Amino acid sequence: MVSGGAGRPLEVLVTEPVMGRFRDVLTEGGAHHWTFAYGDDPAARAAAAATADVLVCSAADRELLAGMERLRLLHVTGAGYDKILLAALRPGVRVANTFHHGRSIAEHVVMVSMMLLRDVARGERDMRAGVWRNAVVDRSYAFGGILAGRTLGVLGMGEIGGEVARVAGALGMRVRTVRRDPTAPPPPGVDLEWVGGQDRLHEMLRACDVVVVTVPLSEETRGLVDAAALAAMKRSAVLVNVARGAVVDEKALHAALSDGTIAGAGLDVWWRNPREPAAPPPSHLDFTGFDNVVLTPHQSGHTEETFRGRAEDIRANVEALAEGRPLRNLVRS
Repeated sequence: MVSGGAGRPLEVLVTEPVMGRFRDVLTEGGAHHWTFAYGDDPAARAAAAATADVLVCSAADRELLAGMERLRLLHVTGAGYDKILLAALRPGVRVANTFHHGRSIAEHVVMVSMMLLRDVARGERDMRAGVWRNAVVDRSYAFGGILAGRTLGVLGMGEIGGEVARVAGALGMRVRTVRRDPTAPPPPGVDLEWVGGQDRLHEMLRACDVVVVTVPLSEETRGLVDAAALAAMKRSAVLVNVARGAVVDEKALHAALSDGTIAGAGLDVWWRNPREPAAPPPSHLDFTGFDNVVLTPHQSGHTEETFRGRAEDIRANVEALAEGRPLRNLVRS
């Protein structure tokens, strides 16, 4: 049996409910003791926290961490660790994250872009209403478009931006990007037609047919896509946001869609968290009335492949910790 020191297996506490769906992956081998305790059972969670060597979570507050005297590793269940109160961790507690969402989000971007260029929402709505209408039977009905030959603009060239660019290039799109360091080499397999710094954002926007937002939210990027940026886009262009809602100015986007400044938008990220009882709905303004907007509940990375890969990463790091081997994806060592 693999031990966690002093001849014992590791005690692992999982507080993120979605990871419970991958219990078989996490616990494969049976070498350690896994406790799955979520918010609906605070007593069980507190009891497990007192003896846990590893915490697997998406969020951790001071109250939870205060009772974890034996904690050695906090493993985030995704890439972001902004909901972890790092200041409350004892010295020596390591923090790791995991990814695997790039391809899933990239395919979502392609899907939504195609839906917008083909006006899928209107066609689907008409069919449900028993109306047969297309460009052949209705001269006023606009033709759809294909992605090949069009120009994609990517704001940010991290894991997600790189994968979006890679997939779009394979479909025959020309790819431009604005990134923090325009002199950095492109990700493997990515062919960039044009690269600029953030100060050249509007220059990129003027040339693009599809614009994808993938930059992380920071004080530098908050409201980056504002009214001036939207006005710089082609009227025939569409915007897809898979980063964070606040990177795009909500009022400016609503106005741009109302006025026809841009042709459409795909929104997978929002300005408020609808899981917080005091803050529904996910936006302050109503985007549900636009036929040229595809709305999804922050699910672009929610695929079986994403979460299975994350569960495998977590299990591998737990095993590495027990055996004294180096851990992967450390954000605090």
